[in-house]
Amino acid sequence: MIDVISDLARLRARVRDWRREGLTVGFVPTMGNLHAGHYSLVTLARKHADRVVSSVFVNPTQFGPSEDFTRYPRTPDADTSGLQAAGCDVLWLPEVEAMYPFGVGLAANVHVPGISSVLEGECRPGHFDGVCTVVTRLFNQVQPDVAAFGKKDFQQLAVIRQMVADLHFPLDILAGDIVRETDGLAMSSRNQYLAPQDRAVAPVIHKVLQAMRDATRAGMPRMQVEADAASALRGAGFVPDYAVLRRPDFGLPVDGEGGALVALIAAKLGRTRLIDNIEFELPG
Repeated sequence: MIDVISDLARLRARVRDWRREGLTVGFVPTMGNLHAGHYSLVTLARKHADRVVSSVFVNPTQFGPSEDFTRYPRTPDADTSGLQAAGCDVLWLPEVEAMYPFGVGLAANVHVPGISSVLEGECRPGHFDGVCTVVTRLFNQVQPDVAAFGKKDFQQLAVIRQMVADLHFPLDILAGDIVRETDGLAMSSRNQYLAPQDRAVAPVIHKVLQAMRDATRAGMPRMQVEADAASALRGAGFVPDYAVLRRPDFGLPVDGEGGALVALIAAKLGRTRLIDNIEFELPG
């Protein structure tokens, strides 16, 4: 039976008990409204740790002025049942006061320069500061040996990895593969906001990513690949924020150069903003 904990002293006592038994701890931070993608991260953490903690906390500091913090869906009962079925040992369910004891306005902030200022960082100013601030607090609270994050938020994963390395957190970051619906749409809590007609169109994002990969492998220049992708998205009814090719470190790839690449898209469909990506290799 999963143990639901909302008191930090109780959480730390539980982790200390595990440590005394020589057990390792895995961690999966979430904002709730969970789906199969989240549960796959619990499974991944379980492969690398003896016990798994997952948190559900809708973090106010990572929502921008135009993003509705109050609209984010809260489904605590379903989340608890799903985490238990996935094999999670503890659900850490803190209140805002536990996470930000001096209030959000007086909270110490964590900023990761460089990588957090492009693409998502440019479209959503301050977003990654909020993510890093809350993840730092969660790491300090749980003190895990490993923590699992999904590749769907590819840039977030990269930002977290840089933060962990820069601040010398004594833990390993695990990357979970994107879990998709049968039609290719990446699973996301945001998908439920899609109107029926938009839900039918949404898998186009994955098809455009595949086309970007195939065109790059065929030798098409990066700028043309990106322009064609943006045009295809607009033609399907999306309003793209970006459709780009980057190296995994978010540097610009050189046309004709081999190595690892990632195609990334963020686009609005109706009122819903969707993100997705696909990783691939070019021969050297």
